[in-house]
Amino acid sequence: MSRETSDLFQSNNLIKKIIVKDIEIINVDLSNISEYGIFCVRNPKHQGYQAKLKWLKKRFSEGLKLKLLYLHSSGPVGFIEYVPGEKTWRGVEAKGYMVIHCIWVGGSHQGKGYGSRLLEECIKDAKKEKKHGVVMVTREGGWLSGKKLFLKNNSELVKRDSPFCLMVKKFKKNAPTPDFKGEQKKKLKKYKELTLIYASQCPFLAKSIRELTSASKEKGIKLNIIELKKPAQSQNAPSPYGVFNLVYKGRLLADHYISKRRFQYIMNEELK
Repeated sequence: MSRETSDLFQSNNLIKKIIVKDIEIINVDLSNISEYGIFCVRNPKHQGYQAKLKWLKKRFSEGLKLKLLYLHSSGPVGFIEYVPGEKTWRGVEAKGYMVIHCIWVGGSHQGKGYGSRLLEECIKDAKKEKKHGVVMVTREGGWLSGKKLFLKNNSELVKRDSPFCLMVKKFKKNAPTPDFKGEQKKKLKKYKELTLIYASQCPFLAKSIRELTSASKEKGIKLNIIELKKPAQSQNAPSPYGVFNLVYKGRLLADHYISKRRFQYIMNEELK
């Protein structure tokens, strides 16, 4: 090996060590959440921050994990939230699994393996707790993570309910296969009037709820609002996402946060 090659090799190894040393995974719980916050919303004055904070404080006792990917050179750049399947707030049947609610890495930090690093944390905890594996509801077209990261990390697509996909990483081949919970048509059937069914698992929903409430009043439409307060309620919600469901006449009009303008457009179409 030439001296130039040796120097380059040593330099690359040093860079790798610095990068690894710079990364820290921080477990956020009741003891330090006031210090680190909820990450996806940084401003405590944000209308959804306090609702999410209150929701989280109740969930830690149910086994929920919130972990930040922290770079000492630039601060927090990503996070992952997951919980045992029995206590998940997604519309899935995943007993014995660990279910990821959210995984996110900031745009400028994507493509550096940080998503996989966060996923490793969940896999490690799932194995430690002797789970069957790891599950996540992904969504094509935004809002939730897509399936690419999970396919890259040896997960498989076991069910599709467009635009959602159920991704599963089993630790043993003979483990039971998770599924979306219940038949959507049956779950929707009981909602005849315009109804918004939500939970505070996502802080960004607060703005949508406020805007939709205002828009429905402006149009003279009654909007029934139901807050889900227990995991089982979200598991049996109309949408696999679980925590946001806009329903009218037995049909799902929106499965994730929508703006006031989008709501107005949807209702104009519905009321023609």
